[in-house]
Amino acid sequence: MNFEIKDFMVFAQFFGPMGSGAPARRAGYKIFVSKRLAKIGAVRYNRGMFHVVLVEPEIPQNAGNIARTCAATGCVLHLVRPLGFEISDKYLKRAGLDYWQFVDVRVHEDLEETLSALRGVPCYFFTTKAEKRYDDIPYEAGCALFFGKETAGLPEELLVKNRESCVRIPMLGGRRSLNLSNSVAIAVYEGLRRHDFAGLETRGALHRLRW
Repeated sequence: MNFEIKDFMVFAQFFGPMGSGAPARRAGYKIFVSKRLAKIGAVRYNRGMFHVVLVEPEIPQNAGNIARTCAATGCVLHLVRPLGFEISDKYLKRAGLDYWQFVDVRVHEDLEETLSALRGVPCYFFTTKAEKRYDDIPYEAGCALFFGKETAGLPEELLVKNRESCVRIPMLGGRRSLNLSNSVAIAVYEGLRRHDFAGLETRGALHRLRW
């Protein structure tokens, strides 16, 4: 796995400065960083597994939570204007915590520009109005998953043009919708499951004790 110098600099800064300790300490630090880079390599391998597209999102906390999901899974995050917040919004940043450096965020002026940028990419549109379920699509690597704004969802004109690519996350009758960030997480992880969670760490470890 090859890493660019900027990747090493970013993660070296993240793990703290090396300082001017003894040679053994410096060597230990290099091993420490190398192991972390090897793990991060899995995330880079998974980079762009899916495109998550938020069309005119309104609530910064939702967008921040979705950004965190994208950071954890290597998905590209697309934000389609108009946005209900500024990119610098404190609530947006707070929801994403310190994960923003790991997210590939792309901002588009409108839906037309977004579709043009994703020309040739399989696109799926998540809506409560769809006739089939979210697990009825193939989730090809690199496909785009579209989600509408919290108050109105995706434009119905877009849905009508893409009827066969519209999907619904099942719910009880009489309920309006799931939270946007929850819907994105459900969709992304269904797609990742189809690919056997390729590129992701599937085993964890205790901090103080051992299994």
